Amino acid sequence: MVTSVVTTLITKINGDAFMQPASFAGRTAAQLLSEYALSVRFEQLPADIVRLAKDCLIDAIGAALYGQEVEAGKAALRYVSHAAAGPCAIPGTSRRVAPEAAAFAGGVLVHAAELDSLRQPGAGVHPGATLVPVALAAAQVYGASGREVLAALVAGIEVLFRIGTATKHSAEARGFHAPGLTGPFGAAIVAGKLAGVDADTLSRALGIAGSLSGGLLEFAKSGDGGLVKRIHLGRAAQSGIVAVQLAQAGFDGPSTVLEGRYGFLEAYCEASDAARLTAGLGAHYETPTLCLKRYACHIVAHTPVYAAQQLRAAYDIDARRIIAIRIEGAPRLAANHDIKLPANQVLAQYSVPVCVAAALLHDADDPSTFGDHLLQDEAIRELAQRVTLVATDATGLATVTRITLDNGTTYELAQTDFPGCPSTPFTPAQLRAKFMRMTKRLGAAAHALFEQLDRVEDEADLHWLDAMSASSTDPLHRSPPDLSLVQGDR
Repeated sequence: MVTSVVTTLITKINGDAFMQPASFAGRTAAQLLSEYALSVRFEQLPADIVRLAKDCLIDAIGAALYGQEVEAGKAALRYVSHAAAGPCAIPGTSRRVAPEAAAFAGGVLVHAAELDSLRQPGAGVHPGATLVPVALAAAQVYGASGREVLAALVAGIEVLFRIGTATKHSAEARGFHAPGLTGPFGAAIVAGKLAGVDADTLSRALGIAGSLSGGLLEFAKSGDGGLVKRIHLGRAAQSGIVAVQLAQAGFDGPSTVLEGRYGFLEAYCEASDAARLTAGLGAHYETPTLCLKRYACHIVAHTPVYAAQQLRAAYDIDARRIIAIRIEGAPRLAANHDIKLPANQVLAQYSVPVCVAAALLHDADDPSTFGDHLLQDEAIRELAQRVTLVATDATGLATVTRITLDNGTTYELAQTDFPGCPSTPFTPAQLRAKFMRMTKRLGAAAHALFEQLDRVEDEADLHWLDAMSASSTDPLHRSPPDLSLVQGDR
């Protein structure tokens, strides 16, 4: 119900009183979130929030460039190679397509190798894959500056994360892949803000986005069809742009799309808390819960992979001498990620035993370690059979990893986080190092690209990005059309 969205906080945004839902009788969450998003200005954002938005942008562009080297990314580029020409370049290519096609390809590319950002504690949201491709496409259409892009990303993250937390991460209990559900809302916020629409149009776009959400988890259980997981993120990004386009054309959607009786939370979630949709809006930032992945594997595998990496380095562990690996963690660790013989690449990256085995045999920081190695390396497959996952009363990502050698020696390490988590965010050096690993194919140009992205707030527009990130190995083998195709009017 609308009346369930209750909070009494009153704060100031842009010098104007921005009152919370209890002070707006009859106002819905979509209307309040839209008004908030349009009020976000770069000049009023705290420096740490700007930094996190920039980190999200840099990380996503690096992931998109690496994504061109894996199966899902290649498929996405083949798909858009048939799309009509338009004003938007896809990072790393010279092909220009319509914004919705660019957003789709970008979303798939960012997520293609499991390198993209999310939130911790988890809320079923992937800002790098669902927001950044939209921001890049819209920036090229409307000539947005770096500051405008960063402000739009913050607005999108704030709305996306609030919607995610309101779901209590319970949509997946009903068999839905959460990022495909939450993503269109955040993507619509970014697209609408950069398009310069008014609050009513943006609210209608959110109403439309609710009917563009989707994504089933069956890929995790069926043993085939894993690449559809990548499509979910591309479709989410694309749907945000389409929702805004439809609202601009005169379509509408229910203003109670989020909290209504047959709205998003009621339809998709086993449990939810509608008050979280607007709690602290304008006074409390959700952006600091941004989490950047360190490894090219599912987030649930990150703490045991990190523990295995640290134990291997500290004790010079020879994987050939390992007779047993015991990993204790939250119930979902054993319930969903104990996959000893994955049937495809996506399930291999989902598998905690396989990912931990890979980390003990290869360089876990190298994204390629979690590529073809996972299915083709017999040593990884054999070691994964010695991994036992045990469900405990642990919560979140907390795990205890115990490695036993053939002489009875045991090494153990408990981990609650890893570098990239909100509690231990990447240092500037760690962010740069991950970016360089993801963009290795660019050679020396990767350093220049990182430097320019790191000062993106000084850029008058982002039209330079496609030229800098494209390389001689452009998979689409197309020449860029005339830049006059870009629409500069806001």
